[in-house]
Amino acid sequence: MVMVTDHERASLLFEDLLEKSIAIKEIELKKIAGIPFVYLMPAEGVTKRELEDILKWCASKAMKGKRLTLAMSYVRKNQAFYVYRVRFLVPQRKMFCCGNLCDDCIRFTEP
Repeated sequence: MVMVTDHERASLLFEDLLEKSIAIKEIELKKIAGIPFVYLMPAEGVTKRELEDILKWCASKAMKGKRLTLAMSYVRKNQAFYVYRVRFLVPQRKMFCCGNLCDDCIRFTEP
């Protein structure tokens, strides 16, 4: 059995939700130099603002119940496609005790 992380699960759900959206005519996901990009061709009459709202809605549904945050930025318009950089960020976790008596000290967590 293959274990899937929350990050991978969110990415798969995000992609699935985008593909099911009637406001998006075509979608292409690319990783360039390790950075994920989403190429979206909107359906007729769909504005850039509506497209961004759909991206945010799909991302929020994909992240629900997971400790992830969204980093999304508009890159450019490439012919009929709008290009966005969309990343799900995993919160950083302390790896060692710094000695400052922090509330989230690694000493207080289970391995």
